[in-house]
Amino acid sequence: MRIILDGMGGDHAPMEIVKGAVEASKETEHEICIVGIEDQIQEELKKYKYDKKKITVVHASEVITNEDSPVKAIKRKKDSSMVKGLTMLRDGEGDLFVSAGNTGAQVVAGRMILGRINGIDRPALASIYPVLGGKACLLVDAGASAESKPHNLLEYGTMGSIYVEKVFGRPGPKVGLVNLGVEEGKGTSVTKEAYKQLSQAPINFIGNVEAREVPAGACDVIVCDGFVGNVILKLTEGLAWNILKLVKKKFVEGAKAKFGAMFLKGKLYELKDEFDYSEYGGAPILGVDGAMIKMHGSSNAKAVKNTILKGIPYAREGVVTIIKDSIADLEEIIAGEQQ
Repeated sequence: MRIILDGMGGDHAPMEIVKGAVEASKETEHEICIVGIEDQIQEELKKYKYDKKKITVVHASEVITNEDSPVKAIKRKKDSSMVKGLTMLRDGEGDLFVSAGNTGAQVVAGRMILGRINGIDRPALASIYPVLGGKACLLVDAGASAESKPHNLLEYGTMGSIYVEKVFGRPGPKVGLVNLGVEEGKGTSVTKEAYKQLSQAPINFIGNVEAREVPAGACDVIVCDGFVGNVILKLTEGLAWNILKLVKKKFVEGAKAKFGAMFLKGKLYELKDEFDYSEYGGAPILGVDGAMIKMHGSSNAKAVKNTILKGIPYAREGVVTIIKDSIADLEEIIAGEQQ
């Protein structure tokens, strides 16, 4: 297997990207191909000892930044690391594409270069969502499309279910639809119709879930439109870090608190790790005709390494092919919405 890594994407490229690639190469037999400005990447590689058969470099002279307009950047920066890497994936020169670059550009590039899977209306960004004291779940959509139709939510639930089963190794994952209440008749016209369609799909749909149930691990696949999903993610992230800051502040207020903190230090670090995005890897973009993963823009070497290693099953288990085969089963359900 060959993993194509965008060497110029993200806030800390190429330093952390290269370091993460080197660390990942020590834990896998697969080749990692770093795409980007070659002299910069080679300069970083000189800092480390690594197996030169496992890490290769492909030159790309341009970089897509966060300030670039996604569509214009994909059309104009043909020799960017992102466009070149995805073109390699499309042409069979790799099995998995990983980038910490511009999210919008990566979603657009996936649609334009790889194309959508036949039958998928809108690809989705599927983010790993940490569950306190439990197994992480998958949130689909995390921001690729702000608005969704009922059949889009059906597609998200189906694709998310396949991903969690094949990549996380969880048979029959529970799929829940984010809504105002758990009752079937709750929500907007879109969520009511989506509930009906998800109920007919060949997945383990458990019904509606309220937002307060999400952090407790109510389901394995959280289904919602990109607007709601992005709000859930950012609210969770902000709340988690502010609580941790408050706890830290309380533990340094007075001698007794500091003394207690000495005994709880290990547990506090464990709690911090549960919210640490670098532990979980990146977010797959589901619905495009190729295995691609979006990392957090501020990804460090640890996040890069974990994304590469945890993303390998995405390609190895043939998730894209399984999604292609499964989408055909949804056509009859979707047809009912359009009547």
